[in-house]
Amino acid sequence: MEHLYAPWRSAYFTQDIQGCVFCHITKATKEDDELGVLFRDSHCFGVMNRYPYTPGHFMVIPYTHSDSIETLEPQVWEQMSRHVRDGVRMLKEVLHVKGVNIGMNLGVCAGAGIAEHVHYHLVPRWQRDTNFITTIANTRVMGVPFEDIYEKLKAKAPEYFQINL
Repeated sequence: MEHLYAPWRSAYFTQDIQGCVFCHITKATKEDDELGVLFRDSHCFGVMNRYPYTPGHFMVIPYTHSDSIETLEPQVWEQMSRHVRDGVRMLKEVLHVKGVNIGMNLGVCAGAGIAEHVHYHLVPRWQRDTNFITTIANTRVMGVPFEDIYEKLKAKAPEYFQINL
């Protein structure tokens, strides 16, 4: 068995969050920088993924705790979708990505890590961003510190997300 030393993940295992982590972020408005929140709007917010597939990976999450997109109010779904579109534009213009994977994993069997609270993923992609280490060692290498990407995107977020609070 291969072991990868990743001390930066210790906060994930030791944090004392009871219940849904997205509901915690919803309520913890004074901790936005610590939690990686990019923007907050009336029905949803954007937050960086702490354990990204690629640098700049973030999520758009409704404040409504639901495991079903079918039960979301139309205005919630529309606002989320608009912010996904705006997020793609921001990733292309700010991080100069060449593509973006957009997705939702609805339910545990679909691969959702946090299945109880629906959320969109926006995963930046670059030409040749998967290399031999991913293929051979089943390991991803992040070449940019999380905080640097977060600060860059957070600074530009007001230019991209029209907020309707």
